[in-house]
Amino acid sequence: MQTPSAPQPTIRQRVEARLETYARFGVELGLDQINSLLAALGNLQQQVPIIHVAGTNGKGSVCAYLSAVLSAAGYRTGRYTSPHLVNWTERICIDGEPISWADLQSSLAIVEQVISSDGSTPTQFEVFTAAAWQYFAQQQVDIAVIEVGLGGRLDATNVCANPLATVIVSIGLDHWQRLGPTLADIAGEKAGILKPGVPAIAGPLPPAAQAVITTRAAQLQAPLTWVTPAEVAVAADNSLAPELIYDGIQYPQALLGDHQRVNSACAIATLQILRAQGWRIPDEAIVSGMAQVQWPGRLQKGCWQGHELLIDGAHNADAARSLRAYINRTFPNQSITWLMGMLATKDHADVFEALLREGDRLHLVPVPGHLSAEPSELAATARQICPNLQVATVHFDLKAGLAAAVQTGPVVLCGSLYLIGHFFENFSEHFTGLHSPYMKSSQTS
Repeated sequence: MQTPSAPQPTIRQRVEARLETYARFGVELGLDQINSLLAALGNLQQQVPIIHVAGTNGKGSVCAYLSAVLSAAGYRTGRYTSPHLVNWTERICIDGEPISWADLQSSLAIVEQVISSDGSTPTQFEVFTAAAWQYFAQQQVDIAVIEVGLGGRLDATNVCANPLATVIVSIGLDHWQRLGPTLADIAGEKAGILKPGVPAIAGPLPPAAQAVITTRAAQLQAPLTWVTPAEVAVAADNSLAPELIYDGIQYPQALLGDHQRVNSACAIATLQILRAQGWRIPDEAIVSGMAQVQWPGRLQKGCWQGHELLIDGAHNADAARSLRAYINRTFPNQSITWLMGMLATKDHADVFEALLREGDRLHLVPVPGHLSAEPSELAATARQICPNLQVATVHFDLKAGLAAAVQTGPVVLCGSLYLIGHFFENFSEHFTGLHSPYMKSSQTS
């Protein structure tokens, strides 16, 4: 009797297995490895005009705005962002469509062919970033919008001497263990993306950070545009859909939250600089792109099994404050049911202080597959910060937490983008409000 053969791994499984082999090398800030990789590949990054975007929060939204508008203007537009919510393919997109698993496998194979066997091994992020450059060059994109992974100065994306523009959206105390303990330290790292003579755009920053960015831009003679929040506008068709206006351009606000007034304004200011450089980006393309932009997992409304659910990463104190501002306006004077999980490396007390109010209900779960904070320890911290919570309870997993949390509303799922990704991957079949192509279950081959 013939023994049945084991099922062959899918392309996705093979790609994830290859990437996992580099995970053990951790996170190493520095440019030596990525520059060596790219040099061996023929310095493909020099073939792709880019916009480089940094920031503690908001940089992903700015990348989403820019890529949507540039695609609407008719340019073949690459976008590289991190981390992913559901799977690796969403990090590398062209005109909003994620790279296929087959193309990702091919790009990674090309990168792996040039990794030296007698030197140190690059990190997972360095290998993947090199694959993104390879794919964008191969696909002959007209322009790419590149999001910084961590910091800026020593980030593996910081390999282009002459970007079209650089953007620093915001600066707050996150990743301070690697970037430095003060806002000035963190600003110095993010200022590392500024380049001599290259136009720079910056959102409103704390005074200490603003001083660092101003000084560095002056040293590099980089023209610096300071962005103010876009104004709220009356919709041209008198509809209830929110609209914003910045620099004379009125456009729909497709992404929720007051912080998008800054993020969208940073995008508009960048597009104006590209226009001055000769890029053809009509107002109609800006309006169309802004209306179509999607950035899942950030202030995203939907229903799960018939219960209203608001989803937001809110993975640091600044993001939590933005979420709380939206909650205050959307659910005034209401007790909120929070369903949360956080990484061990985050400032839990600051996040709880921003979010929790007397009478709120808190359900805590672990973040699977990552260095999760212990939910029982989070519960103790939450009660110290907000002693008058109605509920502060711990659940074994997200499934149990969801079942308990939706019994009382309004319900907000937040605390970690990895937790949001876990929700999308495992529970989205019962969630309405997902439209992004990388959420399709068909992307498993």
